[in-house]
Formats: sequence, C-alpha cells, structure tokens
Amino acid sequence: MRLIFAGTPEFAVPHLEALVEAGHDVALVVSRPDKPVGRGKRMTSPPVVVRARELGLDVAQPRAIKRGPFPERFAAVEADVAVVVAYGRILTEHYLEGPRYGCVNVHGSLLPRWRGAAPIQAAVLAGDTLSGVCTQRMTLGLDEGDVYLAESVPLDERETAGSLYGRLMELGPRVLLETLADIENRVPVPQHPDEATYCGLIEKSDGELDLSQSAVDVDRRIRAMTPWPGGFVSGEAGNLKVLLAEPVPGDGEAGTLLSVDPLVVACGEGALRLDEVQVPGRRRVDGASYANGQRLNVGDPLWT
Repeated sequence: MRLIFAGTPEFAVPHLEALVEAGHDVALVVSRPDKPVGRGKRMTSPPVVVRARELGLDVAQPRAIKRGPFPERFAAVEADVAVVVAYGRILTEHYLEGPRYGCVNVHGSLLPRWRGAAPIQAAVLAGDTLSGVCTQRMTLGLDEGDVYLAESVPLDERETAGSLYGRLMELGPRVLLETLADIENRVPVPQHPDEATYCGLIEKSDGELDLSQSAVDVDRRIRAMTPWPGGFVSGEAGNLKVLLAEPVPGDGEAGTLLSVDPLVVACGEGALRLDEVQVPGRRRVDGASYANGQRLNVGDPLWT
C-alpha cells in the first residue's frame, strides 16, 4: 500500500518503523520544521525526521501547508492512505480527502474520551482506570472521526504519563497495521458525541501543585506531569520539584509538615509522602535529606 506518513515526536517513530517493516510503500514522510533546542539553540530535527532519513525515506517539513508548494507535492504522491500520528497540525479537506482511503489517525485514548492534544496526561490526571489506542478516519472536527479499531490497556495505580506513553507507543503500531490490513473493507464506527471529553496542550504551569487539594488529586497531578513539566510547589525561592510521592493517611494544615523522616506534608484532605524532591539548582534527594538540609521541623511549611 502506498502511504504518506505524518508525525513529529518520539511517539510516532515506532509507527513509521512498523509500516516500513510490514512492507508498505512509505512514499513521503511529513513532519514539523527543525527548531532550536537547548541553551545553544542548536537547530534540531524532530525524532520522526531523524528516523525517516535513517530509513532512506523522502521527507517534507513544510512551514506552511495551506499554501506554497506542499499541497501539490502531497497530491502528487497519489497515496492510498495518509497515516497521521501526532503530527501537530490541523489538516484541511484537501488532505483529508486526497488519498484513496482518506487519512487514518492513531490517537492515544479510547475515543470519544479525551479528544485533543494530551490524552495520555488527561487520563492519568482524571484517575481513569482504562486507556488505550484508537485508529480513526480523520475529519475536519477535532478527533471526531469514525473509529476503525480500539484496543484498551488498564492503568496501574502508580501510572505516570511517561509509563503510559511508553505502553501506548508499543500498542499503537499493532493497531495501525491491523487497521490497514483490511482498510478497503473495514467500516469505521461513529463516535457518541455526548460521551466526548476534551483536553488541551500541556503547559509548564500545569505542573504547579495546590496542596489545598486532596492528596489523591495532588498525587495524580504529579504522575500526570511526569516526566514533563513535572510537579512542583512554587515559592519565593523558586519551584520545589516533587519527583516521587504517594498519598498516605494524615491530617493537618495544608502545606505543613506532619513528619520529616519520612517527609510527609498535609494536604486539603489526607497527606502526601514525598520520596524524592529537588531544590532549584540542586540535585534530586530523598525527602528526609531535603528536610535535614533545610533544617525543617514538624509544623513548618514544606516550601516558602
């Protein structure tokens, strides 16, 4: 099958590899432009571009997709299907209807739950017990397309966005290949719009922890924001990163310490044991070492 593949981050790479290994003709790989990264602002290609070049595939990184030469280049491929995995741009009708069987998107949730840009983080943050991967025929509406296939995975009690990301990144290629194997005969199933939930892009500020909330909710936010942007408590001295934590029984004024070894802070409901934290400009340490270094006592605020 002749394909166009559109994707950008690491999550998309195994999907591209699976298509090539399965013998599909990946005629063009489309990704976002290179961007400056790090303190040196060195121009860096997206993971999909790096892997596509290693595989000897043609690559396009258009800055504009509604005008310029790219729409014509896309059409010239005469693809059977365009596969989209976390490309990061909204496709117009020109692209959605161009390929013979349209555009197939791999989405990291069980649609219609968590339409949008960050379904993996949203599932952990909401305390979902089930997530998974869907393939859908793309439409102009945000993740509204009919679903070809869906496969679910249970979430562990200590699941992080990072661990779920890894599991879905392994699951997605298999669901994609199964979808393409019989796409000419496969009839996608419409979603139930009244069951839809939505999630937006994750910003750095989403990692800020509000200790007046319940310990369960604070813990979910920490795990949902791991590895990026990470959970943190803000203060005049900067942000105290909370890298590992777990809810425990406890009662006290929110934000104050109930114990220093182990390090336990009271929340609006319950308490949180902080197993690993990081002060700005310092290395990560266990909670007791942090309390000792800061000369903290029971009843003191965690961070100021």
